[in-house]
Amino acid sequence: MTRGRKIWRRTWKGLLFIVGFFVLLIIGLFIYLYSVARMFPPEVADKSSLEWKRTQLDSTAFTLNNSWFRKSRSGLYEMYVEGKPFERGVVYGKLAAELVQRQEDHFTEQIGKMIPSKTYQHFLKYLIGWFNRNMDKNVPEEYKEEIYGVSFAASEKYKFIGSSYQRIMNYHAAHDIGHALQSMALVGCTSFGTWNDRSEDSSLIIGRNFDFYVGDKFAEDKIVAFYRPDKGYGFMMITWGGFTGVVSGMNEQGLTVTINAAKSSIPSGSATPVSLVAREILQYAKNIDEAYAIAHKRKMFVSESFLIGSANDNRAAIIEKTPTELSLYDPKGNEISCANHFQSKTLGASDPNQQQLAESASPYRYQRLQELLQRNGKNSVAKTVAILRDQKGVKDTDIGMGNEKAVNQLIAHHSIVFEPKQLKVWVSTAPWQLGEFVAYDLKKVLAMKGLKADQEICDSALTIPADTFLLTEDYKRFVDFRRLKAAFMDKQPIDVERLVKDNPKYYHTYVIAGDYLFKKKDYKQAEKYYREALTREIATKAEKDHILQRIKLCGE
Repeated sequence: MTRGRKIWRRTWKGLLFIVGFFVLLIIGLFIYLYSVARMFPPEVADKSSLEWKRTQLDSTAFTLNNSWFRKSRSGLYEMYVEGKPFERGVVYGKLAAELVQRQEDHFTEQIGKMIPSKTYQHFLKYLIGWFNRNMDKNVPEEYKEEIYGVSFAASEKYKFIGSSYQRIMNYHAAHDIGHALQSMALVGCTSFGTWNDRSEDSSLIIGRNFDFYVGDKFAEDKIVAFYRPDKGYGFMMITWGGFTGVVSGMNEQGLTVTINAAKSSIPSGSATPVSLVAREILQYAKNIDEAYAIAHKRKMFVSESFLIGSANDNRAAIIEKTPTELSLYDPKGNEISCANHFQSKTLGASDPNQQQLAESASPYRYQRLQELLQRNGKNSVAKTVAILRDQKGVKDTDIGMGNEKAVNQLIAHHSIVFEPKQLKVWVSTAPWQLGEFVAYDLKKVLAMKGLKADQEICDSALTIPADTFLLTEDYKRFVDFRRLKAAFMDKQPIDVERLVKDNPKYYHTYVIAGDYLFKKKDYKQAEKYYREALTREIATKAEKDHILQRIKLCGE
């Protein structure tokens, strides 16, 4: 055998060894990820509730024992559940089975748009499983049982992602992962409260926009859920099919909870999902001190602000929590505002929060909120709704429709207003917070003894009319702008001139136009639009950096 052939054989064997090593490594990695990603449901001694059946009252109204589910004329779904944890979950799933399955369809469809590669999706399920490997160890047994009960209503067609229990549990962490991604300036929520001399009747009023966007379909089937658990306080919350956590809610003690994301690093592992911390507060706290104690004992893996309104304290405060620290922000006045940055002395001075202030839309939106509160004088429910619908920038500047710097970014999943002492709540109807705000009396709903016939349970006398913006040409142009933006995202041809005409004051209009022409290699025209974007109110530093980078590339 020649020397050359010997060298070639040794090289080939070496390559085979390396390839084999990496194949085994990858196989081992998948085996490891699979083993740690598995999540086992809790042990439930009595599963007899699985045999219960719902009774149909109408095409969209059902009852099961004292619990019930219906679709209101407002377009909102309404649900009441009671009992022990597993039973609550089973009843929830049986009553709202269609929504539980449809919501998962919408969620996975949106993930498919974001991550079109099937191979990467397959790998991602193991990666998320590994990320969430310890989550159920940080979730109270009560909520594991409830989620397990709901999971029996989940669709069979997504078993390739994981078991029904594992999927429904993991979806409770999707909100947290989305909040971690807010560090990349995707969305931002706004909430505020007034009381004593800052409210017309001196009572506490809380308002919030929940700007968590996972596609238009995800926000179609909102549920106004009323709970009477076997332990703790009765409460209401706004939710969606399969989700038992809380993002906005009020209990029968007049304690409200709303959550706002703060600056977070990409987490290395999961703990208790934010929404389940909020759920525990809503179910078991009657004042701010008790809410703080619950937040203190739970470990989270993202940073969050919990705005707590309390009828018993007749004030509101913000619990600021990171994976390692906790602080209570009390404004020591009669009003409070919350965007997406911390305000306490300790966490407000932290490096991540200072970065958030410097690079995000949060401080600008906060400033606009302060401006509106001061202008409106003593607050009321109607004035609160008007603030939540405001689309202007500071000093009433036109910053374009949909700007993240506006209080109303025209993406809200829901908007809500609370009067805790009266146990009254107003919930927005589609689109976003522009439709009617429908009123509910929590005390009356919790006192109902089942639903004998399909009937409206909202208080129609307190309905707040839809925003007149819906009747304008600007609204029609914004709808067309969103259509063109969606076409661009789907890599379809768009009419750039029409896009600009639809929303000319919005910086992102010109970014879309520039990006579209940049991909077509029309660098001269692309640069023109990028430079126009620089003259508008840009929401974040990251977006401005993108524009400047593209201008540089256009000139090369």
